[in-house]
Amino acid sequence: MPQNLEMGGTTINVKTRVHDGITGAILTAGALLAYYVDPLWLLVPGLLGVTLLQSAFTGFCPVYCLLDCVGVPE
Repeated sequence: MPQNLEMGGTTINVKTRVHDGITGAILTAGALLAYYVDPLWLLVPGLLGVTLLQSAFTGFCPVYCLLDCVGVPE
Protein backbone atom coordinates (compact mmCIF):
# COMPACT_ATOMS: atom_id res chain seq x y z
CA MET A 1 0.00 0.00 0.00
CA PRO A 2 1.45 3.41 -0.90
CA GLN A 3 2.30 5.72 1.98
CA ASN A 4 0.65 8.74 0.35
CA LEU A 5 -2.19 9.13 -2.11
CA GLU A 6 -2.10 11.93 -4.66
CA MET A 7 -5.56 13.34 -5.39
CA GLY A 8 -5.97 16.44 -7.53
CA GLY A 9 -2.74 18.02 -6.36
CA THR A 10 -3.40 17.19 -2.69
CA THR A 11 -1.43 14.50 -0.90
CA ILE A 12 -3.37 12.45 1.65
CA ASN A 13 -1.33 10.27 4.00
CA VAL A 14 -2.24 6.80 5.23
CA LYS A 15 -3.05 7.88 8.79
CA THR A 16 -5.58 10.46 7.56
CA ARG A 17 -7.25 7.87 5.35
CA VAL A 18 -7.51 5.35 8.20
CA HIS A 19 -8.85 8.06 10.53
CA ASP A 20 -11.51 9.07 8.00
CA GLY A 21 -12.50 5.42 7.51
CA ILE A 22 -12.89 4.81 11.24
CA THR A 23 -14.86 8.02 11.70
CA GLY A 24 -17.16 7.25 8.78
CA ALA A 25 -17.76 3.69 10.00
CA ILE A 26 -18.67 4.87 13.49
CA LEU A 27 -21.02 7.56 12.18
CA THR A 28 -22.72 5.13 9.80
CA ALA A 29 -23.02 2.38 12.43
CA GLY A 30 -24.48 4.81 14.97
CA ALA A 31 -27.06 6.10 12.50
CA LEU A 32 -28.06 2.60 11.39
CA LEU A 33 -28.34 1.34 14.95
CA ALA A 34 -30.47 4.37 15.85
CA TYR A 35 -32.79 3.69 12.93
CA TYR A 36 -33.15 -0.08 13.38
CA VAL A 37 -32.58 -0.66 17.12
CA ASP A 38 -33.03 2.32 19.42
CA PRO A 39 -32.86 6.10 18.96
CA LEU A 40 -30.44 6.33 21.91
CA TRP A 41 -27.75 5.09 19.52
CA LEU A 42 -27.73 8.65 18.14
CA LEU A 43 -25.52 9.44 21.12
CA VAL A 44 -22.65 7.65 19.36
CA PRO A 45 -22.44 9.96 16.31
CA GLY A 46 -23.24 12.91 18.58
CA LEU A 47 -20.30 12.17 20.87
CA LEU A 48 -18.07 11.60 17.86
CA GLY A 49 -19.08 15.00 16.51
CA VAL A 50 -18.23 16.64 19.84
CA THR A 51 -14.85 14.88 19.83
CA LEU A 52 -14.13 16.08 16.29
CA LEU A 53 -15.10 19.61 17.27
CA GLN A 54 -12.85 19.65 20.32
CA SER A 55 -9.96 18.19 18.33
CA ALA A 56 -10.25 21.09 15.89
CA PHE A 57 -9.59 23.50 18.76
CA THR A 58 -7.15 21.51 20.90
CA GLY A 59 -5.26 19.50 18.29
CA PHE A 60 -5.80 16.31 20.33
CA CYS A 61 -7.59 13.43 18.63
CA PRO A 62 -8.00 10.10 20.46
CA VAL A 63 -8.12 8.18 17.17
CA TYR A 64 -4.72 9.54 16.12
CA CYS A 65 -3.29 8.54 19.52
CA LEU A 66 -4.66 5.03 18.99
CA LEU A 67 -3.22 4.90 15.47
CA ASP A 68 0.18 5.97 16.84
CA CYS A 69 0.06 3.18 19.45
CA VAL A 70 -0.87 0.61 16.81
CA GLY A 71 1.92 1.81 14.53
CA VAL A 72 0.08 3.13 11.47
CA PRO A 73 2.60 5.05 9.33
CA GLU A 74 2.23 8.74 8.57
